[in-house]
Order: sequence, then structure tokens, then C-alpha cells
Amino acid sequence: MRSKVCGLNSISQLIRLDEMEVEFGGFIFYPKSPRYILKHLQPADLKNAKGQKINKVGVFVNETIEQVLKQVDDCGLYLVQLHGDESPKYCEKIADYVTVIKAFRIRNDDDVLWKIKDYQDIVDMFLFDTAGASFGGTGEKFDWTILKNLTIDKPFFLSGGIGPEDVASLQAFSESPVAKDLFSIDINSKFETSPGIKNMDMVESFIHQIKRIK
Repeated sequence: MRSKVCGLNSISQLIRLDEMEVEFGGFIFYPKSPRYILKHLQPADLKNAKGQKINKVGVFVNETIEQVLKQVDDCGLYLVQLHGDESPKYCEKIADYVTVIKAFRIRNDDDVLWKIKDYQDIVDMFLFDTAGASFGGTGEKFDWTILKNLTIDKPFFLSGGIGPEDVASLQAFSESPVAKDLFSIDINSKFETSPGIKNMDMVESFIHQIKRIK
């Protein structure tokens, strides 16, 4: 099973994740986030950071198109995750330039297929996260069972409060019909000692376990 570790704030974390064969490292470009990357690193630092396997993902929330594309170039981003209220037209303009993951904040009573339908033919991937009062992660899970029998027909990331104790739950989810489109899981706050600071030993143990899940 692929993995994305989001909310990084140092190059050393990115390199360590690359050594673990984590596929995606997420950097948050939302100034209101406690994990806002440009408080910690200059764009050139990110652009020059390279691993053997890991892909750099920039997470944006309702940013201008011009600024997103500028950061893609300045920071050497491989993918863009749009985590706000971006319209299909907005996403299309970004997707003409770089691979786009569109995030959706999910409530337990949501009609997921209705939420994603206007983006189906525009973005490259989806990400399902837990709805909260703000645009950032909540550290809580939504009810994954609302996804399990859906036909998403688009690679998706599963996010929202996934922690070290969830290996068995992820194994079970991987056996549900919707998992044919499960592209990667996304982890963040449950592996932190403080915002942006990951417990890398905890991450490594978790990654080792989930890589056994097909």
C-alpha cells in the first residue's frame, strides 16, 4: 500500500521518508496552518531537495492560480493538492500544468458521488478527508464504510486521523470493493510530537506494516 506523509517542515524528514520508500511527502502552503512550510524553508531549499522515490506534494487552500503555479516552479513540486473550495474550472487550469489531487472534506451523511461528480473528468486524483470547522485536518476519522461499496473510478487517497493503531482497519478497508481505486493513504497529526514534527520511528514502524497490505 502506498503512503503519503503530510505536514512536513524539514528536508531531513523528506529524506528519511524517502529512505523508508514513502511515495509522497506533503508540504502545506496555507499560511493559516501551523505547518505552513514557508515559515521553515525557502522555496529553493524545497526545489533542491530530491529523493530516489518520494514525490513532493504542495497542499494549497483557495490560493490564486498564479501563486500555485509559481510555487510549483519555485519549489519543484510534483503534485498539487487542492484542499479548499476550488471550483472545477479552477482545478482544470491547475491540472493543465501539474498533476492535481482534489481533496473533499467528508461528513458521515454525505453523498460522496454527488460531491465529486463535477471534478471526475478534470482532476487526476481525489483525497477524502474528515470535514471540520476549518480547512485543515481534524485528526479525526470519518466513517469509511460510506465509501466501501462506491465506484469512484478515480485513484484516491484516504485521509483523516489515520494513526498507528489503524493497520487492521486499513487491511479490512483494502478488501472492500472501493479499494480497487485506493491509490494511497495519507497520514499526518497522529504521528507528530508537535505540528510539523513527525515521530519518525513511529512512522517507520507503521509504513513497514502497511507495505504488507496489497
